[in-house]
Amino acid sequence: MYSTPTNILLAGATGLTGEHLLDRMLNEPTVKRVLAPTRRKLAEHPRLKNPIGPLAELIPDLTGPVDTVFCCLGTTIKEAGSEEAFRAIDFDLPLALGARGLELGARHYVVISALGADSKSSIFYSRIKGELEDALRQQGWPQLTIARPSLLLGQREDVRLAELLAAPFARILPGKLHGIEACALARALWRLALETGKGTRVVESDELRRLGK
Repeated sequence: MYSTPTNILLAGATGLTGEHLLDRMLNEPTVKRVLAPTRRKLAEHPRLKNPIGPLAELIPDLTGPVDTVFCCLGTTIKEAGSEEAFRAIDFDLPLALGARGLELGARHYVVISALGADSKSSIFYSRIKGELEDALRQQGWPQLTIARPSLLLGQREDVRLAELLAAPFARILPGKLHGIEACALARALWRLALETGKGTRVVESDELRRLGK
């Protein structure tokens, strides 16, 4: 069964995956409105509402209607500057976004997590991603879709040296370890948002690549 999102809340619209996803949404004639809060102004579009400012400050004032929420937020500890700052971006913001989405009437949350997410992991990055997944399950979403991509491939404005060095290897690794193009991930997220269902669905990277073809 499929259900087309019509009023969408998107966080991370200026990121590697979010840019592709926003473009897809605005080219879908069935989408009535995309609410995309960002720090820098997006190109104007008649169906785009683009509040400007720090997301943590914007979330409480976001307005509906919203039926589907997408979260494409993500950083690295190096970019964030500390583990505390990383947690604020990769845990606090997606969780707050989910809570606000529910208040605005959303029924489906599609969120990017990460390969290996596990709240019991000894690796800080994986543990925070796992803790976010656990916390979102507790929010009581009618439908929650958790995407766990492997290394994202694509041209970033901000070069991440570790990702740049790892990309050639990620392209030849097998199964869910194989890297995934950001444009393919965006296509997969959109296809997943069209599906109707109940409860939580976790989608690993190999399936995301298949859905994104």
